[in-house]
Amino acid sequence: MEKKPLKMVTIGAGSSYTPELIEGLIARRGSLPIGDLWLVDIEEGRKKLEIIADLARRMINKAGAEIRIHETLDRKKALEGADFVTAQIRVGGLEGRILDERIPLSKGLIGQETNGAGGLFFGLRTIPVILDIAKEMESLCPEAWLINFSNPSGMVTEAMLRYSTHKRMVGLCNVPVGMKMAIAKALGVEASRLRMDQAGVNHMVFGLRTYVDGKDVSEEVVRVMVESGDAISMNNIPPIKWSPDFIRALGVVPCPYLRYYVKSDEMLAELLEEYRRGETRAEIVKTLEEELFEQYADPALAVKPRQLEKRGGAYYSTAACDLIDSIYNDRRDIQTVNTKNRGAIADLPYESAVEVSCVITSEGPVPLSIGELPIPVKGIVQQIKSFERLAAHAAVTGDYDSGLLALAMNPLSGSDRVVKEVFDEMLQAHQAFLPAFAQRRG
Repeated sequence: MEKKPLKMVTIGAGSSYTPELIEGLIARRGSLPIGDLWLVDIEEGRKKLEIIADLARRMINKAGAEIRIHETLDRKKALEGADFVTAQIRVGGLEGRILDERIPLSKGLIGQETNGAGGLFFGLRTIPVILDIAKEMESLCPEAWLINFSNPSGMVTEAMLRYSTHKRMVGLCNVPVGMKMAIAKALGVEASRLRMDQAGVNHMVFGLRTYVDGKDVSEEVVRVMVESGDAISMNNIPPIKWSPDFIRALGVVPCPYLRYYVKSDEMLAELLEEYRRGETRAEIVKTLEEELFEQYADPALAVKPRQLEKRGGAYYSTAACDLIDSIYNDRRDIQTVNTKNRGAIADLPYESAVEVSCVITSEGPVPLSIGELPIPVKGIVQQIKSFERLAAHAAVTGDYDSGLLALAMNPLSGSDRVVKEVFDEMLQAHQAFLPAFAQRRG
């Protein structure tokens, strides 16, 4: 029996990542019958949205697919009757990200998109908007799944679980997929043959055990990483190599973001040099985005350009489209997503958001039972989770003390004096996007 065409909505569709999503939907059109794709953005993103919509139509026409593209600034109109909703928003735009990176660096702290002070303020801006989207979905498309790719994904998922009644939501990140792909390449095997048990929280997830064709190859993976100094790199993280002794002692596959915490001196020195040159990652991305959109606007372009790979979102399409496909088709395969713990990781609260290997069903992710985390990684995962919980509370309530305490508890923060200076300066810089903090204390 032919399946009813699906209505899918992408919020924040003016993102440079959207062509990768389009490519993924086209590749899966045999199993994922998207009939209508609504691309949504805000007034400030109108021009980019128009460029993306035109490129999407050219890509679909070239592929001979039957997906109808609609672009709109009316989010509620788009959401009505949707089956799947993806969110990839950046509240405050790239200018906000530049502030997130440069203000902490000006005080001698690591400035990064999803870690430390930058990650906190990205979350404070993003969480209220995602909660608004979820509230609209409750009345306009209550059965739809919200697939959130907006960073910081773990913090956003934490807030959704605690402060939203729309429970059909999954947080997503490309890092776990990237980790598995990199290890498969290092071992010289096809990615489809490899499975990795992953557990932790977003941007602090670890590969605990690795299997190839069902055989445990975890020790070989560690050996390969020790010999290479690393096996996993990302375009948006300085490629500082791990100490072989550290990897050997750790005994599991680290998330690339662990560098910010374990190699913080080297990372800070690298970031400060970029800061002095006016070449923070955010500023590089801004230039790259301008170049990408010049290409996207070319009426002769009908494919995703290779330059998009430099943007830092490798496997975005793989993660997002595989998840939607598996929910829709009840595939019951294993993917790593951000979802409610439900006792899967014994060291974290039952109701909290975790990033963990799950069986993906038509009713959503079912976390695999991991048990206790290895002692070397347990502490930092718990500390980041405490940071996320305080941050989510601050984002929803506008409570100054909770926000300040969240930053003070983050492993990348300095003394309480510096923390307050950074927090107050960033609160002032982002005030237009933080209405809940209007009654802030000083």
